[in-house]
Amino acid sequence: MEPSVYGLILLIVIILIGSACCSGVEAAFLAVNSIRILEIASKQKPKSSANQLLKLRKHLGRTLTVITITNNGFNIIGSLILGVYGAWVINSNYGLTLFSIVFYILVVLVGEVLPKALGTRFSVQIALLSVPILRILNTLMRPFLILIEQIFPVITAENEISTDEEEIRQMAKIGSQKGFIEADEAAMIFKVFQLNDLKAKDLMIPRVSAPCLDGSSNLDDISKLIMSNESPWWVILGDKVDKIQGVVKRENMLSELINGENKKLLSEICEPVDYIPEMIKADQLLTRFDKDHKGVKVVVDEFGGFVGIIGAEAVLSVLAGWWKNKL
Repeated sequence: MEPSVYGLILLIVIILIGSACCSGVEAAFLAVNSIRILEIASKQKPKSSANQLLKLRKHLGRTLTVITITNNGFNIIGSLILGVYGAWVINSNYGLTLFSIVFYILVVLVGEVLPKALGTRFSVQIALLSVPILRILNTLMRPFLILIEQIFPVITAENEISTDEEEIRQMAKIGSQKGFIEADEAAMIFKVFQLNDLKAKDLMIPRVSAPCLDGSSNLDDISKLIMSNESPWWVILGDKVDKIQGVVKRENMLSELINGENKKLLSEICEPVDYIPEMIKADQLLTRFDKDHKGVKVVVDEFGGFVGIIGAEAVLSVLAGWWKNKL
């Protein structure tokens, strides 16, 4: 078959398309948001393209090796073949030099710059579309990949999807600045992380300030006190300060008084106590409030001594932005 201009053009098109596809897919794999892919995969079947993409992303070094080998196959081997073929078609040295310069510009612009820009812009779509071809190439190159991985073990490192508190803070900050999330939503995210830095002892009402009543007193004895003091919860004590009989809501005591139960002892109407250590973190404490739906807990030290009380509103005040560090 005689070399022709049409054959030369076809060869150029094949090389440019192959190089562009490899460059675009490589850029997409490096730019794709793993969290976004994980979200898509959770809504699809186990063998969906999104789940397969997660597996390819997990072995990112191997995947990039496959893309690089394929890309260099088009760029290097394809260019060598094109050079030989072009020399047959173009007899002029001047024409061959001009052809090489034009082809180089085309490879840079069409085969590298443009597809990488598109790959970054449409990373999710391009990465998902490339999954079937990459799986086939991965299988075909398996013997060669095993050899390369033996020589360069770093390629086998798994790329786990992970993040940390600081990264999420920065993402929320950037999202707020760019207008992708509301400023108050970003502020709420920061406050949620603040819960992990606070402990029950930071938010509790200390024992010296905690509203306490003697369990041997009746409602008539303390009626004036609970009328003047609007504390929602009261700790009912025994004969010693660390001997707690229970807790009682102010509204329950008022209800008993209205019903004429003035002589009823506080020890008879109190509720069981839920004790928590003073070093428990605020986020864990919020979870416990959510589980048992109790409005108040008694805080104890490492020896079991009564050191304060804390209500769910104290933890929620951190999220609402009302709590202020007094230190």
